[in-house]
Amino acid sequence: MGKGLLWTATCVIVVLLGFGSYYFIKEMTNSMAYNKLVDEYKKPEPIKNIETEYDVIVIGGEPEGVAAAVAAARNGAKTLLVEKRQELGGLFTYGMLNFLDIPRDGRNNSISEGIFKEWHELVTGKDAFGIVGAKAAFKKLIDEEPNLTLSVQTEVVKANVHQQQLTSVELKNEYGTYVVTGKSFIDATQDADFAAMSNVPFFVGGEDIGIKDKRMAVTLMLHLKNVDWDEVKKAAKSDVFGGANLNHTVMWGFTKLHDEYKPLQEGTRLRGLNLARVDDEYFINALQIFGIDGLNDNSKQAAIVAGKKETLHILEYLQANFPGFEKAEIISYPEELYVRETRHIWAEYQLTMADLWKNSDQWDSIGIASYPVDVQAQTPHDYGYVIAAPKQYAIPFRSLVPKDIDGLLVVGRSAGYSSLAAGSARIVPTGMVTGEAAGTAAALVMKEDVTFRDMSKDKQLIATLRKQLDKQGAYVDSFSMEYPYQGKWYDEAIQTLINYGLVVGGYDNDLKVDSQATKIKFAKMLKESMLRAGGESAAGMSDQLEIVINKVYNNGEEAIERDEMAQYLADVLIGESNATSWDTLKEKGIVTEKVAKKISDNKKLKLKEMYAIMADVIHYVEKKHSSS
Repeated sequence: MGKGLLWTATCVIVVLLGFGSYYFIKEMTNSMAYNKLVDEYKKPEPIKNIETEYDVIVIGGEPEGVAAAVAAARNGAKTLLVEKRQELGGLFTYGMLNFLDIPRDGRNNSISEGIFKEWHELVTGKDAFGIVGAKAAFKKLIDEEPNLTLSVQTEVVKANVHQQQLTSVELKNEYGTYVVTGKSFIDATQDADFAAMSNVPFFVGGEDIGIKDKRMAVTLMLHLKNVDWDEVKKAAKSDVFGGANLNHTVMWGFTKLHDEYKPLQEGTRLRGLNLARVDDEYFINALQIFGIDGLNDNSKQAAIVAGKKETLHILEYLQANFPGFEKAEIISYPEELYVRETRHIWAEYQLTMADLWKNSDQWDSIGIASYPVDVQAQTPHDYGYVIAAPKQYAIPFRSLVPKDIDGLLVVGRSAGYSSLAAGSARIVPTGMVTGEAAGTAAALVMKEDVTFRDMSKDKQLIATLRKQLDKQGAYVDSFSMEYPYQGKWYDEAIQTLINYGLVVGGYDNDLKVDSQATKIKFAKMLKESMLRAGGESAAGMSDQLEIVINKVYNNGEEAIERDEMAQYLADVLIGESNATSWDTLKEKGIVTEKVAKKISDNKKLKLKEMYAIMADVIHYVEKKHSSS
C-alpha cells in the first residue's frame, strides 16, 4: 500500500475511533448524570399554606401537567401545580408505562420537542426509562422554576364557575381546605376530571360516531426481574412466537402469543409483547383486560385484582415456554391501570380522523404529531386495528379550548379530538407538547388580558404564541404534505368514511380502492353507516337492513352490481324496492349527480365506487338524523 493510501486509511480509523469515543463518553456522562438524579431524588411533600391567588393553576401531575406548569412559570406566570398523588408522572410512573411511543418524521427524528425533549434527555433519551428516574426528572423540572409551586396529595373538591367563567378552585390536603383563585386553569388529568367538574361538555368513548359503549382494553403492566435479555434477543431474531423487532432497550412483536397463550380468566388476553429493559428491570405492555369502565373506581380496582391474578399465570407460561424467562420473577405491580380512553371534551375545533389522514397542517398549530392511529381491541374476539398511519399532522390550539366554559384549557388524551383521531393524539409525548403550548398560552392571555376563546380566533395572537413556542424549542414549523388518493374523484368520500372509521388503511394506508366490491362488504358498510351516522333515526331502518343482510349472506362474496346496490339502498332508506334505475335515489337526495355519473353503466363495482356511494348515503343519513 502506498504511503498516501496508508495515511488516508489511518486517518479514517482514527476518525471512526474518535466518533466511537465521543458517543461512549456521551453515554457515560448521561448515565452518571442520571444516576446522580436518582440518588438525590426526594419525594415531594404536601404544602401547609397554599396561597389564595395564582396566575395559572394546573390540575394534574401527569407528564402533560408538568409540561404545562413549567411552561407557564417560565413565561412569567405565578403557577400552582396540584396533584392528588404524592409523586409526579401519573401514567408513566404509577401506571409504569415506560415504553415510549415517540412521534417521528420521515427521517426518524422525534417531532416531540421542547419540554418533552428536556425531560427525555434527563432520563437518558432512550425508548424506555426507569420509574424512579422519571419521577426525579419531572421533579427536577418543577424545582428549577421559582414561579412554580407544587402541591401534592391535594384533592380538588370543587370548581367554582361564575357565568360560564372558571374563577377558583377548592382544594383540600392534610393541612386544610383552601379556595384558590386563578386567572387561567389547565386540566391535565387523564380523564378531563376537572373539566367535567367545571361543566365542560364532553362525550365518552366512541359516542361521537354512534358507538357509545366502545371501550378499548385496559392494561396492567408486568414488572419483572431476572430475564435473560440475550436469550430473549435470540428468540426475537429466530421467529419464536413470530419474532420481534428490537433495539438496545426495547422489543416489540411476538404476535403469535395472541393465539398460543390461553388466559386463566375470561375477559383477559395476552397480545404481542412490548418489552422494555431498564438495567435488570423488565416492563411488559401486553396484558389486555376487557369490559372495564375507566371512569369507575370499582371497575378499575376489579381490573387490577384480575390483572394481578393473570400476571402470575402469564409468568408461569413465559417461564415454561419462552427462552430467557426461565428464572423471571415479579418485582411489583403497578398501582394504576393503563386506561386508553374515557372522556373527550367538545372543543372549539374537534380534530378529525380526516385531518390525520390528510397530514393536515393548521393555522393555529401548537405542535406536530405523527403516531399511527391505533384502535385497541374492545373484546377478546377482536385484535384491534390501525386505521391509518399519518406522516405528520398539526394539533390546533382550538382543540385545547373547551366549549361553553372560559378560563380553561384541556391537554392530553381527553383534549378536543374525535374518538378516532385520539387513537394517535393520545400518546403522552404529544400530550406533553400540548401541555407546553397550554402553559405558554396561559401566560400570554394574562399579559394580553384576553380569554382563551378570544385567542383561539385571533391570528395575530396565535402567531405570537407559535413564535414563543418556537423560541422555547418546540416544533411548530409549517408544512405541506400529500396524502393517499389526493385529488382523486373519490377523495372526499374517503374522508367522510374514515371520519366514521368505516375504512381501514393499516400501516401502509392502502384502502385497496381498485378491488372488487362484494355484496357482504356493502351490507356490512351499510349497517355500520346506519349505526354510526344515523343515530336514533336509523332505528326505523333496522328491519329492512336485516332483510338486506340476510339476502346477501349466503352469496356475500359475489361481486355487487350497480342496480343490485340501488335495490338494496332503496329497500333500506326508502322502504320500497326500486331496482329500475338510480333516478329515484337521486331524486330523494340519497346519491349525488357526480357519483351517479361515475357508475352510469350496469357494471360490477369497485371499492372506490362503493366508497363514493356510501359517502353520499352517510350525508343523507346525517341530514335525516339532524332534522329528526
